[in-house]
Amino acid sequence: MKENRNTGTSEQEAPVQHSPSAKAIHDSIFEEAEEELTRPSSALFWSGLAAGLSMGFSMIAEGLLLAYLPDERWSTLVSNFGYSIGFLIVILGKQQLFTENTLKPILPLLQRKDGATLWNVLRLWGVVLVANLLGALVINLAAAHTTAFDAHVHQAFIKIGEKAMEPDFSAVLVRGIFAGWLIALMVWLLPYAQTARIWVIIIITYIVGVGHFSHVIAGAVETFTLAAMEQASWWTVLLNYILPALIGNVVGGVVLVAAINHAQIKTRESTK
Repeated sequence: MKENRNTGTSEQEAPVQHSPSAKAIHDSIFEEAEEELTRPSSALFWSGLAAGLSMGFSMIAEGLLLAYLPDERWSTLVSNFGYSIGFLIVILGKQQLFTENTLKPILPLLQRKDGATLWNVLRLWGVVLVANLLGALVINLAAAHTTAFDAHVHQAFIKIGEKAMEPDFSAVLVRGIFAGWLIALMVWLLPYAQTARIWVIIIITYIVGVGHFSHVIAGAVETFTLAAMEQASWWTVLLNYILPALIGNVVGGVVLVAAINHAQIKTRESTK
């Protein structure tokens, strides 16, 4: 309390707002990861399937915008706002997305460094990845083989898939590292983002979309749709896109975000 000199009355001081420390963010994500690692595989599967289906709306929203925009270079700057839609649904809906898990469960693994935690992380990864890809397959088959979308929208879907498939294996891998890096950074930023959560998701995923960085699940919807429309072979999609994007996403999330941010916390604690 402090005295108001003009009136002689007391008034309560306004609370001082402090930014959360890196340790507070780390501990928040660590606690959430511990809870996720205790979830049964069946729960992870259904949540992962929901996420794979939801990610289909990234391609659908982007494709709809692209279909109605003029064929100009700047159009991609507008259409890629649609890319953020699937991520918004998945993250705000608390669905399991593989690339989020290149950060969260890695923190308990780096802390304990034991076989039981490693096995649990691999279990979570395997179940969520398979469920995400299955959901992506279902939604792209619906997009490709139903009359839900007009022919010119289908052409936009093909254009998006072809753009994803343009780079070779090594380029997709490098772009995958950037995508995994950014998505894991987004997860790192979210615990204390509060009312800015939606903007954090939109801005980060928009950059992933505009940069054509390779995200294994969002890209799976795009490239699976290309294969479903017989514009590319399934083998080519799996070998030239899904595999390098998966490797890149894991490297970007685990090494460039989880390991480095965990190391800074442990280094700080060891010097105290």
